[in-house]
Amino acid sequence: MYKMKKTKYLIIGNSAGGIGAAEAIRELDNKGAIIIVSDEPYPAYSRPLIADYLSSHRPLEKMLFRPAGFYEDNDIDTVFGDKVTGIDFAGYTATLADGKTLQWQKLLLATGGVPIVPNVEGLELKGVFSFITLDDAKAIDDFITDYRMPVKAVIIGGGLIGISASEALVRRGVRVTIVEMKDRVLNTILDEEASSIEAEAVTNAGVDIITGHTVSRVNGSRLDEVKSTVLDDGRTLDCQMVVIAIGVRPRLELVIESDIKKNLGIIVDRHMATSQPDAYACGDVAEVYEYIYRENRLIPIWPNAYLGGRVAGCNMAGGSAEYPGGTAMNSVKYFGVDTVSAGMVVPPDVGYEVFKTRHDDIYKKVVLKDGLIVGMIFSGDIEKSGIVYNLMRDRVNVSGFKEALVSDDFGLVSLPEEIWRSRLAVTTPSETCSSGVQL
Repeated sequence: MYKMKKTKYLIIGNSAGGIGAAEAIRELDNKGAIIIVSDEPYPAYSRPLIADYLSSHRPLEKMLFRPAGFYEDNDIDTVFGDKVTGIDFAGYTATLADGKTLQWQKLLLATGGVPIVPNVEGLELKGVFSFITLDDAKAIDDFITDYRMPVKAVIIGGGLIGISASEALVRRGVRVTIVEMKDRVLNTILDEEASSIEAEAVTNAGVDIITGHTVSRVNGSRLDEVKSTVLDDGRTLDCQMVVIAIGVRPRLELVIESDIKKNLGIIVDRHMATSQPDAYACGDVAEVYEYIYRENRLIPIWPNAYLGGRVAGCNMAGGSAEYPGGTAMNSVKYFGVDTVSAGMVVPPDVGYEVFKTRHDDIYKKVVLKDGLIVGMIFSGDIEKSGIVYNLMRDRVNVSGFKEALVSDDFGLVSLPEEIWRSRLAVTTPSETCSSGVQL
């Protein structure tokens, strides 16, 4: 008869946050049992690379976040292809879909996010996909391969997921139409000028963009396959495939009925601890401290998940680490346009200073408040964006050289000597827990 399996550390989620936590734990505790549970059957892989898998069949071994022997080398037990269906915080147990039970001493919820699915008729038809996991990319790849005829696709959403999926599909010869509810693409990470530069590159690649509208219905054929989409203004777009790319929301089903403190996501303190004893959370499922807005927010980006996992793992293993705070930061290259954006890119009209320059398709913008950088966009030329981002992250007062931040010749030598010397001496932040774990 199966007995309850005990573990010192239970990590639910096998992406950046879960791996970061496991690494930090092992640096402090090389003997305590670790179990990582994931409903995906794969070792940890880089989710941003699923577009490369779809566009050019990048093999899984070239998508791995850590080497193939990572789990064995770190003495980590894995439960892949199964999922946790319930958590008893009082009893320190978790139930798996197969009925087995795991008993833990320390728990990390790194469950990530799930696609936001609109209330649209016809999404159950064959040919409707999401695009956030490797299995999503595999399913789309199989569909395109099996269809054998030129495919037309409608992408619902013009954000990061929608643009990424569009570029991958274009490379596979698919004719793409993006339908975005707001007035421009990438509206959550770019301002109007930067968005227009990206939109021009997208349309030049043959993609049609429809803004200010939504898909109200997906029509099917007699074989229950996608035949067309109908927009909210009555227009019909012929297509054989629909990709839902509105975004993701925190995956909260394990805690929705619990007393754990939550808002849009699970609320954590600066130690990544939740309101439940011995339970931590990180990554897309957690609301963490955001240093621009000075409040807890969702920051669904890969580096934030990893750093949050490191902080959580250190504290789970008895160390003392504090999350320094994060902000939204994206560095992407879609349809040939390099873009970096971070922080508050569209500030309120009062109380902020904005410095920007544009030369053809090169655009730079920096937003300041009280001498501190609170937002930035670099598009077309991102060479010096790292310097500006580090100044923002390290909360350096830039009042004395603020106009130079967007100049063509800006660089380390543009900074006051005491600042550029410190930039050369320390190129990355160093947050260390009391037992010496480098975060």
